[in-house]
Amino acid sequence: MHETAIAEQILRTALPLAQENGAVRILEIRLEIGVLSGVVPSYLEHALKELSRGTAAEGAKVAASYVPPQIRCEACGAESEGRRGLYVCPVCGSEKIRLTGGSGYKLTDLLVE
Repeated sequence: MHETAIAEQILRTALPLAQENGAVRILEIRLEIGVLSGVVPSYLEHALKELSRGTAAEGAKVAASYVPPQIRCEACGAESEGRRGLYVCPVCGSEKIRLTGGSGYKLTDLLVE
């Protein structure tokens, strides 16, 4: 379950950031998760809940938005949203595409008090 490692990394970023900005408590952790990342949101929420016990993030809500795959055509240079399972350039029809987004995750925002 790689969600535990992801949760650890999120907390390693979020906790110092909140502290540096004078926050006493993290109320919400906002994330963008690529649909191709393999991250299971419920597993990530569970891991964050467990790992945040006793920290300023204990009890924080997790708000995730999903990022679709992004592709760049190597033939014509067009950038577009890929459709899962079908990766061809919508402009020229080339199959010479490169995945440029939608396979990772990032911490986008913290709601603190």
